[in-house]
Amino acid sequence: MSNASSRQPSAQAERPGDFCKPVVFYDGACPLCSREIAHYRRLDVHQRLRWVDLTADGETLGRYGLNRIVAARRFHVLDTRGRWQTGAWGFAELWANLPYYRHLAGVLRWSRALPLLDRLYRSVTRWRLRRRCDDTCEVPAARQT
Repeated sequence: MSNASSRQPSAQAERPGDFCKPVVFYDGACPLCSREIAHYRRLDVHQRLRWVDLTADGETLGRYGLNRIVAARRFHVLDTRGRWQTGAWGFAELWANLPYYRHLAGVLRWSRALPLLDRLYRSVTRWRLRRRCDDTCEVPAARQT
């Protein structure tokens, strides 16, 4: 099951090989996100994923039709078919490409638990943005996409 929707940014390939590996967009300015992504990157010993820090690589965000505010509100992974996987579906896509997590991704997809996990993810994201921003952040925490 995919969480791609018509509201998602358009992923435009720069050249035919652009979608050979999933692209993971993460918030490098968030301590919680940074620790979690560091853990996943250590597991990606075969470099099956491309990692993009949305706070440091605005040019890449633009090439994929994604802006920093939208990306910070919700976890985004561009899969090998050029489709956006966001929230819990994005984590399932990430996990499907990592050792130790691959089976978890399969079970979650098979059990159809991703919509429930996505609701939980949205709650955590709202809390994270409120806690991080406190009216000084350019990423509005009130409205989730």
